[in-house]
Amino acid sequence: MNPTILDVVKKEVTKLLAARIIYPISDSQWVSPVQVVPKKFRMIVMKNHDELVPMRIQNSWRVCIDYRRLNQATRKDHFPLPFID
Repeated sequence: MNPTILDVVKKEVTKLLAARIIYPISDSQWVSPVQVVPKKFRMIVMKNHDELVPMRIQNSWRVCIDYRRLNQATRKDHFPLPFID
């Protein structure tokens, strides 16, 4: 993993640990792959030699976890939530 992406993942894991959303575990058979993708680009226009040039700025990342294997092993809920009408 590239150092920038690794830093993004470390920060996200630290944030989730601090919020107690996740917790450390020594061994698990339910390891899921992590992908880091850029969030949508922001466009700005800069002037360059009397010409306006559109520039894309990417300033944040999204950490995505693929839970398909875990979802396949999870028991299905046969009692769906009722409609609130």
